[in-house]
Amino acid sequence: MPQEKNAGATHAFWLAGRQVTGEDSFDVTSPWDGRLVGTVGVPSDAQVEEAVAAAYAVRDEFAATPAHVRAAALDHVSKRLVERTEEIAQLISAENGKPIKWARGEVGRAVSVFRFAAEEARRFNGGEAQRLDTDAGGQGRLALTRRFPKGVVLGIAPFNFPLNLCAHKIAPAIAAGAPIILKPAPATPLSGLIIGELLAETELPAGSWSILPVSNDRMPALVQDERLPVISFTGSEKVGYAIMDSVPRKHCTLELGGNGAAVVLADFASDADLDWAATRIATFSNYQGGQSCISVQRVIADASVYDRLLPRIVAAVEAQVTGDPSDDRTDVGPLVSEDAARRVESWVDEAVSAGATLLAGGKRDGASYAPTVLTDVPASATLSCEEVFGPVLTVRRVDGEAEAFAAVNDSKYGLQAGVFTHDIQAAFRAHRALEVGGVIIGDVPSYRADQMPYGGAKQSGVGREGVRFAMDDYTYERVLVLTGLAL
Repeated sequence: MPQEKNAGATHAFWLAGRQVTGEDSFDVTSPWDGRLVGTVGVPSDAQVEEAVAAAYAVRDEFAATPAHVRAAALDHVSKRLVERTEEIAQLISAENGKPIKWARGEVGRAVSVFRFAAEEARRFNGGEAQRLDTDAGGQGRLALTRRFPKGVVLGIAPFNFPLNLCAHKIAPAIAAGAPIILKPAPATPLSGLIIGELLAETELPAGSWSILPVSNDRMPALVQDERLPVISFTGSEKVGYAIMDSVPRKHCTLELGGNGAAVVLADFASDADLDWAATRIATFSNYQGGQSCISVQRVIADASVYDRLLPRIVAAVEAQVTGDPSDDRTDVGPLVSEDAARRVESWVDEAVSAGATLLAGGKRDGASYAPTVLTDVPASATLSCEEVFGPVLTVRRVDGEAEAFAAVNDSKYGLQAGVFTHDIQAAFRAHRALEVGGVIIGDVPSYRADQMPYGGAKQSGVGREGVRFAMDDYTYERVLVLTGLAL
């Protein structure tokens, strides 16, 4: 596709498949050291209108694009991400502050997302036939059900996985034949714009995709646009439900916050078991700086293992290596901004003032916050009720499975939960009892395979991501009834 080369150091954005610059720009800086990572062009109102109009105009053509064309484009992006892994990982780490080893893992996940989408594009919408001659009035009739795109998708991505969560918006839309307008997070737009570079190397129809780094205050106009009937949003509970409330007749998929709990039951009691649980809990309460909706925020441990587990958790948390995210040895880098770190600091200070016991961490240095463990946190503390989105962990003692499961459910959130147990019956009881979108047995709630259904219950959102499940959200069933057949 033709591209308009940007001048100087400004990163262009992607408008209807071509690279352009706007009249304004903004700087992206590293949360680690404040250095300039890049300058990004900002679309004007006229350019946003052009992108939306192009997507709306091409929707029928794109829906009819042969599956092999869409699959080939998705395969191409997957392969090119592999080739550019180190470059892209360095970019993620620079603009997000994510340790480089986690950034490389994020690129690997995006590789899989586009590969899964290519596979789904080839097998999606094959049609389901249903005989209708089960009643006399349906004799000689056959129903064929297929799925068709609802229209243009507005994808709104967050900062914490700046490449992979853009991939989770774009790849399912292309696989389903739905045009997409993607809005990356203002703090981390560069990783999303990389996807545009790779899509521009394909033969997808012009107008079928745009990547527009507009500011958050311009989002309501896009949300309200009637030409964008599907909204896929990942972000905070407050913003997500405000979007849904403002457009009640649109289809909204919301992947919102969590308050991830890891339950350690009484049977998970050997030294090896507790070492494993402590290591996994420490790692995944702090990975991405705790800035993951399914990071471990709460540990709920049976009284019979609590006293042996707690010191292991504290030691494993204190062993986390903090520092420069570009260093391969670093486990925990900065939060996305100093304001984010100050908020985490205030929540921890509030909990300690209310009677919580601080066992590790509790210190802020600029945008960085030390990996932190607390016990005896009051139920009324913000740290107990809300999503901390930082490297902070609370540990609680309970008596028995029933109390543990009740503690998990004592939250307005319900994204995922982890249950450390060897008891298969307890696993099925957890699956039945826990009010969450996913239950992970033998591990932390932070496990996510990008092909599986992913989403929450209660205030953690509606709908599901995971490539095929997102494709279901982007499409609807249409029935064709054939008459006069010799069945």
